[in-house]
Amino acid sequence: MPGISRREVLLGGAAALAAAATGTVAASRANAVDLTLRASMLRHSILPGTMTEGMMSFHADVPPPVLRLPQGKPFSIDVVNDLEEATIVHWHGLRIANAMDGVPYLTQAPIAPGNSFRYTLAAPDAGTYWYHPHCNTLEQMARGLTGVLVVEDEEAPGFDRDLPLNIRDFRLGSDGQFIELFKPRNAARGGTLGTVGTVNWEVAPTYDLAAGSLVRLRLAVTDVTRVGTYDLEGGTAQVIALDANPLAQPIAPKGIVMAPGQRADIALRVPDNAEDIVSLSLRTPQGPRLLARFRPLGASIRRRLDELKPLQPNPIPQADLANAETIDFIFGWSPGGDAPAPSICGTLGYTFWSINRVAGQSDIPGPGEPLAVLKQGRSYVLRRRNETPNDHPIHLHGMSFRLLRSDKRKVAPLLTDTALLLSKETMEVALVADNPGDWAFHCHVIEHQKTGLSGYLRVEAEVPTNTVVRLTGHGL
Repeated sequence: MPGISRREVLLGGAAALAAAATGTVAASRANAVDLTLRASMLRHSILPGTMTEGMMSFHADVPPPVLRLPQGKPFSIDVVNDLEEATIVHWHGLRIANAMDGVPYLTQAPIAPGNSFRYTLAAPDAGTYWYHPHCNTLEQMARGLTGVLVVEDEEAPGFDRDLPLNIRDFRLGSDGQFIELFKPRNAARGGTLGTVGTVNWEVAPTYDLAAGSLVRLRLAVTDVTRVGTYDLEGGTAQVIALDANPLAQPIAPKGIVMAPGQRADIALRVPDNAEDIVSLSLRTPQGPRLLARFRPLGASIRRRLDELKPLQPNPIPQADLANAETIDFIFGWSPGGDAPAPSICGTLGYTFWSINRVAGQSDIPGPGEPLAVLKQGRSYVLRRRNETPNDHPIHLHGMSFRLLRSDKRKVAPLLTDTALLLSKETMEVALVADNPGDWAFHCHVIEHQKTGLSGYLRVEAEVPTNTVVRLTGHGL
């Protein structure tokens, strides 16, 4: 079975067999109720000649699988917790029912050790997403629990291969073992960077691609901290989507700034000659760091980028700016240094950050009052002001928003679920509150989230005017 990996074979069943053409795990309505992700411990080799102890995955023997979901069709995934601690799974970027969003206490109880939970999802939007725990978030993500999720386009664009790239660091010493996962001093600043950069859990892997073919590279930054600038060198390529939403005008794959939680889809026309290697690199103060190489293989099949069908826009409602209400959010330091409340979903033991002067107590029962209450179907402008000297990728669960304007830079009118808020920047974004429920709203530098830079927005469902509400009880 060319193109299918040992990881996917180990998942077994019809899903793995059907995935041979794409090299990922397909989830269809026919077999989705049988798809099981098991959160468990494992040993795995990241650095050559070493085996890293204490890693975590959604499969007992291999890195987290790539999940492929059909657009707009319901399916189910059972998550079984084989860890010795509570966990939960959030489906980053998906506009799904609130009860399936995977946030402890806000949408469901944590999954206790030995227990399971069935997520029934129906994703209306195609594109590149990812999944990760939202309980003991820093430790579980840092140890490996991050996987790429693809919602397939209803009409295939015409690529010869689809290649997801899970981009993340691990904090390992020279012996290949985990070192301290964060430092409090760094958590109060930009966050604690990893020491070993990987793509799909490999250091600088090489992928053989058919010469002259068209390949969709799906870059997903699932790191807990790093904000980076990425470059694709070689071949002919263009960025066709950011954060799952197609670009009206593709851009060059140079200088792509991505923070934790963000994604970029690149259409690559592989060179014709084997010696013309394509490389993906991360800019660092020490110079470019090679992340992955793509090597042409065989005789050229001589495809052209203009053969691809344009990606179709996702069905995201457009805000009515003339009638939109503006809500202000201030991202700043914590007004007090009180220790956070204990939780079975873990705490880092510090409170550094706040939204609207309130340090968020994430992952605890009774998460406090919402930062704002929105009415379903109405349009809003969220004015987000960063008072700190640090950058913050701000993620909103359950809804997508459009970038409007910034007081520091020109921003394109991109649709997204995660936007990088620069130091001292004020940015306005617009959305339609189209999804009722309580939706987490937080920084995706996980140290920031877990030390106060988190909260939630409530979208209240409108009660139809012809609905009779009957009240019962004493005196009614």
